Amino acid sequence: METCCKNDMTEKWAALDSFIESHGADEGALIATLHKAQEIFDYLPEEVQVHVARKLGVPDSKVYGVVTFYSFFNMKKKGKLRVSICTGTACFVRGADAVVEAFKKELDCEPGTTSEDEQFSLDCLRCVGACGLAPVVTVNGQVYGRVNPDDVKGIIKENVEKGEVA
Repeated sequence: METCCKNDMTEKWAALDSFIESHGADEGALIATLHKAQEIFDYLPEEVQVHVARKLGVPDSKVYGVVTFYSFFNMKKKGKLRVSICTGTACFVRGADAVVEAFKKELDCEPGTTSEDEQFSLDCLRCVGACGLAPVVTVNGQVYGRVNPDDVKGIIKENVEKGEVA
């Protein structure tokens, strides 16, 4: 591993430890600590979960239980372009299933996975609170409303051109 990468990881661990120390190393800080850890590392692999458990003095299983319970935590590395499609009732009724299929085809990955080149992640979620815009898609936090399958290529192209992917 190159020195720059080692230094980057050292800085990440130091940032996480500093956060834990400043917010109290106890079970009450678990969710906030996991949010911070995901912000720092971009996802929560096993070694990060174990580190958090040790620092907070909680069982590894409790950390794992929280990470797997809440949908906003990721245990797998996500792509640079993160596409989430709402499949809640309003979106589903208005064609979200066809939008999911179009994104699957264009990104060559299934919901809940990341493309082989790690450029794209595709997820389905239950509600983004924009039912009047159904079906709704978010791409790296940007909301797209009234999406239909014909919009998919343009949405991807727009975000690729913004430099969201390599």
